[in-house]
Amino acid sequence: ETHRAHTKMLRTMSKHGFHVVTPLLESLGMSKRLGTTTVYLKMENSQPTGSFKIRGVGYMCQNIANVSKPAGVICSSGGNAGMATAYAARKLNLPATIVLPSVTPNLVAQKLKDQGATVKVAGKVWDDANAEALRLAETEGLTVIHSFNHPLVWKGHASIVHELKASLPSKPGAIVLTVGGGGLFCGVMEGLDEVGWAGVPVLCMETVGADCFNAAVKAGDLVTLPDITSKATSLGSKTAIQQAFEYSKRSTVISEVVTDLQALEAIELFLDEERVLVEMACGAALAAVYSGVIQRLQEEGRLPKPLGPLVMIVCGGGGINRALLQHLQTVIRK
Repeated sequence: ETHRAHTKMLRTMSKHGFHVVTPLLESLGMSKRLGTTTVYLKMENSQPTGSFKIRGVGYMCQNIANVSKPAGVICSSGGNAGMATAYAARKLNLPATIVLPSVTPNLVAQKLKDQGATVKVAGKVWDDANAEALRLAETEGLTVIHSFNHPLVWKGHASIVHELKASLPSKPGAIVLTVGGGGLFCGVMEGLDEVGWAGVPVLCMETVGADCFNAAVKAGDLVTLPDITSKATSLGSKTAIQQAFEYSKRSTVISEVVTDLQALEAIELFLDEERVLVEMACGAALAAVYSGVIQRLQEEGRLPKPLGPLVMIVCGGGGINRALLQHLQTVIRK
């Protein structure tokens, strides 16, 4: 009965957005590393735009288009939210403008243009691009699509948990995800509450130099980083969102940070073991297993041992190709 209800809910959700129900794959390599724990990969990289962002951003775009016919939409993004906005706007026949920080890889800008979006570059980090997007929205009468700080975005991302509920054999032992500004995290927390899994531990991963969420957890208040120094540029928000900080106060939430090198090594191992290329932001989450974070948390008693099914949200690979991987290998290992 519950399964039927969830399947119905999933059908309804997919009508209210442009995302697909992504595969949930068992990872033998990762499971072996953890011993008694089965690791499942939620393959968000297989979304039409290459990342989970299409869930929330697509849902928001569709809601806006249903309520009013905007002159156009604008989104500031390190890449993935921009791709989702451009894709949804094209499907809805809306003009889209995407404002990128200068650190965004060229391949992302080209993909956005291929989707029919107007691309502008402003400032070095996402916060600069966002200020320019807000200015353009005002002067050109465009509707702002926030890449992570909006209830409609969180609602769209919550669909991930509904899919997990419909396909996992039992309640997860923990969920691992990457935090940039906190949109995915807020969506997952909302989804866990909705399906009755509020007690499931959520491990939030970031890289050193793009760790605004971890800084806030440590300080007990929101913190603005002086700069983004990590090569995981799509995590590049200098401040986490308030809602993410509120959720961080729950005892089920754990925040951990890995180095760029650990994230890069995770990408390489994942490519070897699973034959899938993902970006640095995703590598941060995968490093939870590959760099022994899960194992350490179990030893510290912060995660149970044995641990039930571990879900890794493979957030995306839209912003990487072989040339960029080689570049990252050169600059991070220099």
